[in-house]
Amino acid sequence: MEVMVAGKATLVVQPSAFMLSLSIASFLLLFCVLNIGSCENYNDLKNLETEFALTLYQKLAERHNRTNLVISPASISFSLGLLQFGAQGNTLGQLKHALGYNIHDENVQNFLHTAYKEGINSNQSIIVHLACTLFVQAGMQLSPQFVQQAAWWGNNTVQQSNFSDPNRTKAQIREWITQNTGETSCLSLDTIESPLNQIAVVSTIHFRSTWQRKFSFTHTQALSFTTPDGITLKVPAMYLRAEVNYGEFLLSSLDKISVVEIPYLEEKVSMFVVLPSNRRTSLARIETYFSAQTLSLWSSTLRRTAMDIVLPRFKIQNHLDLKWILPALGITDMFDQTEANFKGISEQGGLYISEVFHKAKIEVTEDGTRASGITGKLERIGNDESGKQANAMLLLKRSRAPVFKADRPFNFILSQAKTGKHGLF
Repeated sequence: MEVMVAGKATLVVQPSAFMLSLSIASFLLLFCVLNIGSCENYNDLKNLETEFALTLYQKLAERHNRTNLVISPASISFSLGLLQFGAQGNTLGQLKHALGYNIHDENVQNFLHTAYKEGINSNQSIIVHLACTLFVQAGMQLSPQFVQQAAWWGNNTVQQSNFSDPNRTKAQIREWITQNTGETSCLSLDTIESPLNQIAVVSTIHFRSTWQRKFSFTHTQALSFTTPDGITLKVPAMYLRAEVNYGEFLLSSLDKISVVEIPYLEEKVSMFVVLPSNRRTSLARIETYFSAQTLSLWSSTLRRTAMDIVLPRFKIQNHLDLKWILPALGITDMFDQTEANFKGISEQGGLYISEVFHKAKIEVTEDGTRASGITGKLERIGNDESGKQANAMLLLKRSRAPVFKADRPFNFILSQAKTGKHGLF
């Protein structure tokens, strides 16, 4: 329903771990079925979440051209939704316009809250966890209604902190992130030391699952991979022979792409890999055609096919400053100490967003996939003039089966489907 991870990376070889970060655009997605409201209304919300994710990704991809890039739009939209509860006036209007919905609408609240609560769950084969919380300066008077809404929305209580003791606050935030993602590393929290900090908004998302049919470690060999710059490198490539859903599509630009679906355990989640057929076709070119409608069309028209799959083993991680990207989506006032209006959080006034940090990580191996995303926002009160900102050949068995060989930049989508429809998470 909302995008979990999206990204692009240039080639970075890590010999010690024999791991690879490729020029890949990635989307970690989830679709859950809600038995509330009308199907039409739910699909509208699902599509709005998807479009927000794709727009956010495209803006970041433009800024981080040919560099490693992975983001978690679900983590970002989740925390922006929380801020809507406390925003008023034009600040609220900009958040509503960027996300495409008004969180104060009771139907929207019920849809999204139920999706977060029921669609994001864990069992023995799949772990998906989304959480959000606020760390608030002790003694600050918050609106009781906002505290109640925040606890309900983030499935967590507001936690008191002491920003005058930055080391303790950093440890508190890191401990919460570790509890919700299992990750020991986290956001850069250097700006926590500012005495003007009053609130830190932190959201996390964590995904882990095993392939239905694992790639064999004994079949992993060196593969020639061509980067966007035309450089050919040897990378660790995984191999799998299986019957999967597969399709070929012709875009209106006459560019041809291939799409293969690789399921995870119990087939509740799948990875959709999108590969340009022409080696000279860039990811940026085909990504312009990505939309909620096209992704749904592709996934619903795949056909069962026995084939050989060659996929690089890779790992992508980023720590990003979103303060310079969100304004491209029309979100500007919340960063302006004179224009920001968060009186719904506290009548004391003077609150504005000083920084927006985001960290996302995804790793794909022979066993399966692990991904996480963390978004942090700092709210300050008063005038901040400090100027500080956070800123080998793979041998295949002789076969007549078609071969899907990702030996050049590709996109991938992780999606959970309980119906024939798919949506972004």
